[in-house]
Amino acid sequence: MTTSRIDWVDTAKGICIVFVVMMHAVLGVEAAAGQTGWMHAIVAFAAPFRMPDFFLISGLFLSLVIARDWKLYLDRKVVHFAYFYVLWMTIQFAVKAPVFAGEMGWTGALQFYLISFVQPFGTLWFIYMLPIFFVVTKIAHDRGVPWQLMLAIAAALQIASIHTSYLLVDEFASRFVYFYAGYIFAQRIFVLADWARARIPLSLGLLALWALVNGGLVYLGWAALPLVSLALGAAGAGAIVLTSALLVTWGRLDFLRVFGAHSIVIYLAFFFPMAVSRIVLLKLGGLDIGTISLIVTITAVVSPMILYWMIQKTGFGGFLFKRPHWAYLEGTFGRKRAAQAAE
Repeated sequence: MTTSRIDWVDTAKGICIVFVVMMHAVLGVEAAAGQTGWMHAIVAFAAPFRMPDFFLISGLFLSLVIARDWKLYLDRKVVHFAYFYVLWMTIQFAVKAPVFAGEMGWTGALQFYLISFVQPFGTLWFIYMLPIFFVVTKIAHDRGVPWQLMLAIAAALQIASIHTSYLLVDEFASRFVYFYAGYIFAQRIFVLADWARARIPLSLGLLALWALVNGGLVYLGWAALPLVSLALGAAGAGAIVLTSALLVTWGRLDFLRVFGAHSIVIYLAFFFPMAVSRIVLLKLGGLDIGTISLIVTITAVVSPMILYWMIQKTGFGGFLFKRPHWAYLEGTFGRKRAAQAAE
């Protein structure tokens, strides 16, 4: 198995992480200001495909490791994300604890913290869900469940538009189909990327048609309807694959590839610079809501990269983005290092 990164995959992840941060930044600014800005339309346009593509990309390379023994698999696909979830959930909670205590008292705040171990906290729900998807997919693989049946069940759950008070249930039902499709159709998705590079005019035409349909359905308020939502999620994921392949072919916007290669860094750490820049800019005033939202988005995306660079240069704080030795399951840390040395 190679450890070399694939340029268009990182670019796709970069596009997704920017859209994810943008959504939180724009909606946060608009909620604080009590009005909407021009970036609201961009967030609405991206809503049908923003998370579907992120989950699709997350499943792309699963076939390379799904046959591993359970201990190593759990270490890489469960413990890895659990470490970062607990660490950054605790960091976020510590930052917000005074606000929580003011609203519900310190006892209530502590209870809220403990509940966050079973009910994903804030922006971190994505890395909470991924291990669940990894485990469910491996169980189905090991037990020989036909992929057609799994995909049909996942699609049915998405179409059912399940809404409960439990985020794990709702997000599993809504997102698992895209993750599983990324795993099952990985080879075809890579073929699609190669196809786009070989047929640039046709790819551009398809992207224009997709943008028109996606934007039109969002404008009409139909994007969240059953079946329509699933279709737009799949089509949007395909569109991001085409877009990423074309961007890499043209050698443009390489910063998206860099963002994608460090998407977990941005995802984990964007919340604090986002909140601070939002508060400062709204207090200063002088700018329209859309422009403030744009600046907050850029700040929230770039700041974690600066933090990561500083950690790389100083060697201080590496545990924020890299699991320490003790956070590996016994006997798996050395195996990882040995495998890397052999590649």
